[in-house]
This record gives sequence, C-alpha cells and structure tokens, in this order.
Amino acid sequence: MALYTLPELPYDYSALAPVISPEIIELHHDKHHAAYVKGANDTLEQLAEAREKESWGSINGLEKNLAFHLSGHILHSIYWQNMTGPKDGGGEPLAQDGVGDLADAITESFGSFAGFKAQLTKAAATTQGSGWGVLAYEPLSGRLIVEQVYDHQGNVGQGATPILVFDAWEHAFYLQYKNQKVDFIEAMWAVVNWQDVAKRHAAAKERGDSLLLKP
Repeated sequence: MALYTLPELPYDYSALAPVISPEIIELHHDKHHAAYVKGANDTLEQLAEAREKESWGSINGLEKNLAFHLSGHILHSIYWQNMTGPKDGGGEPLAQDGVGDLADAITESFGSFAGFKAQLTKAAATTQGSGWGVLAYEPLSGRLIVEQVYDHQGNVGQGATPILVFDAWEHAFYLQYKNQKVDFIEAMWAVVNWQDVAKRHAAAKERGDSLLLKP
C-alpha cells in the first residue's frame, strides 16, 4: 500500500522571517504536519484491518479520521509551496510578472484584487476555532471562490481545487503573534508566492472539465 510522506520544505526555516519565525516553521512542519502524515497512514492501516476482519464498528470514526489527517496533509503541502521569502513574495499578481491569467481571474471573480484580498483575509481571520482561509478554483463555473475551511475539510464546495491557503490554526502563529490572528493573516500577504498560485490555477483549469463528463 502506498504511504504518505512528509514533503521537504522548499526553503530553510528562516526564509520567511520576519513574517513567520524559524521556530514556528520548524515546529509547524516537522511536528504538526508530520503528525497529519502519520495519522493518515495509521488510519489507512486501520481501515485495511477492518476490511480484512469485516469489522465495521468503528467505520464512522475511521473515515472521519482519514478525512481530517489527509486533508491536513494536503493543505499543509500546498501551504509551504504557496509562500516565499518577503523579498520575492507578496504584492499583487500582475501581468508583467507572468501571472496575468491569475490576475484576470481574480478581478473577474471578485471585482478587484482589493476586494479579493479583503474577503480572503476576513474568511481566514474569522474562522471559529481551527481552520483555513482558501482561494479555490470551482470547476462548474470556472470561477475562483473563497472558502472558509473548518478544521481541515468542512464547509467547502465539492470538487473545488485549493490554490492559495492561509493556515489560521493557532499553531501557525501563536508563538509569534499570540492571540492576534488578524495581524498574522495581514502579514501573510507579504510572503505569498504568486508564481506558485498561478501554476496551481492553470493546472486546476486544465483538469476542471473532468467533473463534467459528457454522456
């Protein structure tokens, strides 16, 4: 059976400072993300055992655990790639930077970049408890939408592909920003890797029609 593995960071622990401290990056990646990878693999093993024994008493809990850990692994894997050092990241996606399609899609879907930024900021900052703010490509309409993810998978449109994610769990910021989640989300905009987001947007558009198979 194929197992999930923890991806390596695309930069060193200090690359996102001062927006995110090296201590947070190390703890977040090496401990928290690693725990989701282990959780997904452990749950797959437990499901395999349940199938072998035809013992289904714990199926609801196992399926919930798999969704929680696997979605945590997926979202964090995107999260690390979505960011780059403050010297190279942030700002607004512009056509001259090679991300014109993404910039146009944001304007078409949200009216303006400022409107999009405000909506994603508020969605991430106002998650109740643990969650994420997510920019996703919705394949039925071909538009971009903002989703407010509770824990790791709730309150999302089925089939939408996340292309930019803001982690709003306390482990992502508390050591540095204390209880000021809004300050952390605002600071995050300075390290967004728009090249990565644009690549994800293009890839999502290419495979979007797979949900609309014609008879």
